[in-house]
Amino acid sequence: MLFEIHMLKNYPATNLNRDDTGSPKTCVFGGVQRSRISSQCLKRSWRVSPLLKEEISEKCLGIRTRKLPELVCEKLRSEGISEDYLEEAKKHLTGFANKESKENDKGITSQIIIYSKEDIEAVTNVVKEIINSKSLSDFKKIKAKDMEALLKDAKARPVSVDIALFGRMVTSDAFADVDASMQVAHAFSVNKAIMESDFFTAMDDLINGKEDTGSGMMGDTDYTSSCYYIYASLDTDALRKNLENSEEPDKIVEKVVPALVKTMAFANPSGKQNTFAGNVLPSAVLIECKDYPVPVSYANAFVKPVRATYENDLVAESVKRLAEHVNRIDEDFGLPLAKRYWFCAGLENKIELPEKKDNLVVNCKNFADMINAVSNFVKAKK
Repeated sequence: MLFEIHMLKNYPATNLNRDDTGSPKTCVFGGVQRSRISSQCLKRSWRVSPLLKEEISEKCLGIRTRKLPELVCEKLRSEGISEDYLEEAKKHLTGFANKESKENDKGITSQIIIYSKEDIEAVTNVVKEIINSKSLSDFKKIKAKDMEALLKDAKARPVSVDIALFGRMVTSDAFADVDASMQVAHAFSVNKAIMESDFFTAMDDLINGKEDTGSGMMGDTDYTSSCYYIYASLDTDALRKNLENSEEPDKIVEKVVPALVKTMAFANPSGKQNTFAGNVLPSAVLIECKDYPVPVSYANAFVKPVRATYENDLVAESVKRLAEHVNRIDEDFGLPLAKRYWFCAGLENKIELPEKKDNLVVNCKNFADMINAVSNFVKAKK
């Protein structure tokens, strides 16, 4: 079953995802420059959201880090392993998770990898087993690749929910590669991007304004204001397969789908939030459920940039454009649909949402109703 999630989020002045110069990321679409939020940025904002942790439990989520040696040694220390062994273990562990198994003195791995709790536990157990069977002098001679070779259960080890959703690629047999069950598009603005720059000064509180004048510092920061189209596609069959080594994968999937929709709606990228406080809720959410394995982005609804009209502001016109495009795709291609859920915040009297005569389309009166409907649908389709 495919769950396709489409959202429109209208942000005021923000710099949510910066490029190498510090400016908001952009792309050209339809021959016009748009603001952009990378899929990597979106996925991280969802993955580390406190809401997702609350909805599905933090123990179901992994941790992406280069500090595997530190995590493992903390566990070993709590189990009474001496510091002499830990110092050597930390060095050996720096060679984990890379093809050459090359160790270093920095205390971190050469690659950043996302680990499940079970991955960290498995590494800890292997290191502890070796320590208990070796003298310190013999343990010093051990190589990272020898330790990794003892981690033989990689494919049978449960993966965390975020690994099951977003995938993992590693160059070590100690950890399993996982194909993502979710595709996430780069979000782009439905309107033309107009880049602006804020010139700011910082005043010194001790300047008396007489002999001492001027600011303590000056600077500038770039920003833009955009209404973003966000699209993601989740294959629940692939998600369930990725979770097959977990306890009760069906129940996890039942929790993950509504939790993910809520997180996508309520979480925002963290870029420059202390400066701009760009925390918004979606203006429109569309969720489509399909047995037919053909994911479809509605990005081309906005190939011509949206502008406010006499009748509608930018948000209402964007929702209208999306609804019209969905209706046109239905008429032109007739792709099979199991269910479609619409929610448009405060636009009930402005937007005529497409409906189907066979009751496959539900226009939800509020977001909570949409979440309940989706949750019930997932449970019925397991």
